[in-house]
Amino acid sequence: MLDLKTFKSALEQLEEERKIPKEKILEAIEQAMAAAYKKDYGKKGQIIRAKFDMETGKTDFSQIKIVVDESIAILDEEEAPKEPTHKKHDIEYSTKDADNERVHFNGEHHILLEDAKKIKKGVELNDEIIFPLEAKDDYGRIAAQTAKQVIIQKIREAERTSIIDEYGTKEGEVISGIVQKVERGNVYVDFNRATGILPAEEQIPGEYWTRGQRIRAYLYSVEDTPRGINLRLSRAHPKFVEKLFAMEAPEIENGIVEIKSVAREAGARSKIAVHSTDEHIDAVGSCVGQKGTRVNTITGELSGEKIDIIPWSLDPKEFVSNSLSPAKVISIEIDEKEHKAIVEVGNDQLSLAIGKGGQNVRLAAKLTGWRIDIKGDGKEVAKTDGENVEVIEEK
Repeated sequence: MLDLKTFKSALEQLEEERKIPKEKILEAIEQAMAAAYKKDYGKKGQIIRAKFDMETGKTDFSQIKIVVDESIAILDEEEAPKEPTHKKHDIEYSTKDADNERVHFNGEHHILLEDAKKIKKGVELNDEIIFPLEAKDDYGRIAAQTAKQVIIQKIREAERTSIIDEYGTKEGEVISGIVQKVERGNVYVDFNRATGILPAEEQIPGEYWTRGQRIRAYLYSVEDTPRGINLRLSRAHPKFVEKLFAMEAPEIENGIVEIKSVAREAGARSKIAVHSTDEHIDAVGSCVGQKGTRVNTITGELSGEKIDIIPWSLDPKEFVSNSLSPAKVISIEIDEKEHKAIVEVGNDQLSLAIGKGGQNVRLAAKLTGWRIDIKGDGKEVAKTDGENVEVIEEK
């Protein structure tokens, strides 16, 4: 015997905690009961529906028949399909007359228009005629078990859909959760209704996480797998830096200041190019914040990663020059054909322009999209080619 009070309480709990609407669960229950009834007492081709009354706990079953005529259904038995049928919208269509999508008439599934009109006035083709079915005394243990299994499946499906709907809208955003476990270098993050995975390659080098810690990461993908919904996370993604600045600087969130590009080597250094759409707003100052509060907050979140904030420019010479900050540039030649910038700096600026292991010029090349060659004393001392930097002469 179903305890309706407990049942209603369970539905409310599922709706509140797992965000699954009661209506969806009730629909799943009715589908499950109809499937169980059809399995035990129905016939092939029947459409069985169930209506569950939450107030009384009673379930009413009915058979549905679709109204057809000869323009829709093949009535002559000799025209019956000789090969298997396929289903579309719960109606079995004959593969013999697929062009017109005529169906093979089934007395359990269809009712002729002339007969339907005797039952219901104003009935039209493709309408449904409902026939109540008798209650079965032994519709109990077996049917209930079948219904239970389908209900569990439907609730899982509804929950998956609910999670995808919720986190799908957060894809491309920074989300916060609790470290669940660390296994083989991967960090598993608990978000109550879903689990996030922060792979080793998407972590900031040098960071260590322990169970129970709160963690923020960039959600770059929501995956629906047979084992559940996986949220793919990153703290090394360039977009993570961009989103953190948007959270700290209202000017970016409001669109007054734009982050034009980001180049990042996670855990070491990032460069971001910013531009203001309002000449009265300082783009760099908005990101730095008063006394450096905004950029310092982000640096702290990134475990001390250095951040260079430079003004973006439509002029490639100016943009490349700015990107090599903190080095000061003497001159720049632009080779449009090779998409290369040849930059000359003073000898005392060479180490700054190139950076440790070529990092500064490498990030500048990523940020601007230009290949950058560095010259000192009229000699080429470093050049970039895609992701790599070749230091020709150490200074």
